Formats: sequence, C-alpha cells, structure tokens
Amino acid sequence: MSGRTVLVARLDSVGDVLVQGPLVRAVAAGADRVVFLAGPAGAEAARLLPGVDEVWTWACPWILGDPPPVDADDLAALTDRVRALAPDEALVSTSFHQSPLPLALVLRTAGVPRISALSVDYPGSLLDVRHRVDDDLPEPERALSLARAAGFDLPAGDDGRLTVRRPLPDPRDLHSGGHQGPGGHHCADLAPGYVVVHPGASVPARAWPAQRCAEAVEALADAGHRVLVTGGAGERALTAAVAGTRGVDLGGALTLAELAAVLDGAAAVVVGNTGPAHLAAAVGTPVVSLFSPVVPAARWAPYGVPTVLLGDQDAPCRLTRARECPVPGHPCLASVTADDVVAAVEKLVSS
Repeated sequence: MSGRTVLVARLDSVGDVLVQGPLVRAVAAGADRVVFLAGPAGAEAARLLPGVDEVWTWACPWILGDPPPVDADDLAALTDRVRALAPDEALVSTSFHQSPLPLALVLRTAGVPRISALSVDYPGSLLDVRHRVDDDLPEPERALSLARAAGFDLPAGDDGRLTVRRPLPDPRDLHSGGHQGPGGHHCADLAPGYVVVHPGASVPARAWPAQRCAEAVEALADAGHRVLVTGGAGERALTAAVAGTRGVDLGGALTLAELAAVLDGAAAVVVGNTGPAHLAAAVGTPVVSLFSPVVPAARWAPYGVPTVLLGDQDAPCRLTRARECPVPGHPCLASVTADDVVAAVEKLVSS
C-alpha cells in the first residue's frame, strides 16, 4: 500500500471529526499521504489528528446544520481541486443520518478511482465499497470499521482509542500576558489537578442549564476543587456567568489545541454531549457526561475513558435528534443537580 494518497472526508463538527481518529490512523498506516476534507467547524480538530498530512476546508451544503446554498462554481472548484490532487482513493465518513452519496458523486466526477463509504442507500456506481454496520456501534468503532472494509487497519500496538497530536501547549504558559479570571485567578491555577466545567454545547438541546452549571462550580469549589470554565468565543457571557467568583473563566481564550492542553491537565471534565467531551476523551481525561438522549449514548458517549453518564436517558426527547429541546423545562438535563455532579467527579478522581 505504499506511494498512495488517500482523501478522508468528514464534513461536520469538532466531535464528529475527533472520533475519526482511529480511522485516520488506520489509513495513515497504509498510505503515504492523508488529506482530510473537513467542514469549517471541524478543520481545527482535523489538524489535531495524528496521521493527517493536510487539511482542506469546505462548507458542504448537504451536511452542515446551517448550510450554504448549492453553488455550481463552488462544486466545480472542489472537483478541480480533487482532480489536481489525484488521490488513489477516498473514504467518506458520515453519521448514520447523513448520505455519503452526493460527495461520492463529486469525487467520482473528479476522477477518484476507488471510493468507500457507509451507506444504507443504493449507490449505483458511486461507491466501490458500500459498507453497512450495526447502528449502535460507538462512533469511533463505526468509523474504524469503514477503514477496515476499505482495506486499512491500525498498526500493531495501536489500541484504537481517540488521540491528539503531541506535544500540546503547556497550560501554565497560556496567556502569560497577565490573564486573570474572576477573583484574581492567575495562570498558576493551571497546574494539573483542577476540574473543568464546559457549559456550552453546539446544539442547545444538549446543554445543561446555565444556572445548574453555575451551581456546580460553587459546589465543586466548596468540595475543595479548583474549577476552570471553558467555552468558545461566542460563549464569553455564558462562561463568565457560570464561573462567577469561584471559577477561572477561560471563555473565548483558547485555541482548540490549548483547550486540549487544559483538558489534559484536568482531573475530570464536566461537559455535555459536544466536541470538548470527545477532546477530553482524546487526551485521556475522565468525563462527567451530561448527556441529553436526543442521540444515543451507545454511539456518542465519550469513548475509551472513565465516564459517569448523567441525564435521563429515557426522557421524552429520546432519539429525536432535536436541536432545540422539544420538552418544556428541558427535564432530561434539568433533573441533574450540582450535588450529582460533585458526586460523579469524586467517583472519577478517587478511582
């Protein structure tokens, strides 16, 4: 399998990309070059995956939750770029509710000679390997099974867990220009052993209510834990409110690699079903998973690390894939208390 360029495509979000790690490493073990085609939200995560040589970013009109319009010139530009790359083959990875066939058509038009994908739909001549699996496989195993169906496998000694490129930034060196969190906390607070609370989620239905997050920060601080609160650039108001005067607010302050480093130094991470949960798993940190059952935990719970799953998995929103909670009061997660979180953290840090 030497001398080959393989294109791997996963076009949605951070967590979706991170769980492709085992697939990517399997492909990299059998190819000279791996090019990862990512969506705008997932490109930074793709750059963290061992085995990826180059990352392309493309906004896909049939995958993204806020999709751009279909543009013939844009499709032609992607086709031309793939034709110039001339990959020997491509693997198109999708979630169970997404179709790989539109992208397979683009890749076939670009001359890709061998294309593999998971597909429940009849692919005609669009796929050379049409792979089908049990829907309740954990997502990293589902993706790895596609690599194996395409003829790739993990190298000897690779345990198939999620990973990121190392070395990561040293959290104690982050924002050395005098960054402070609420209450005068300095970067010295980033010495390992803290608990991270990440209150936001890319999908609102998967977020623990902000007030409960703030109560958890207070309760964790009362229990003797240093607490860091993380979030994206658009979540600064949320992280400031959640951190209050007891937590260190790092909202909007970290790149994804820096967030990985912060999670790596944590004793545990409290997070919903969103990208940083999978990033915590990729650095080997235990997770208190505030898991809304709008998607199945069997597929999407943090993979390969000690995890305590909190949230009513039989709530009425179960398996709806809802972006906004369809049940008044968000009971699946509102039923979780700060005391529940403290108990879960204590269980993880003492095991």
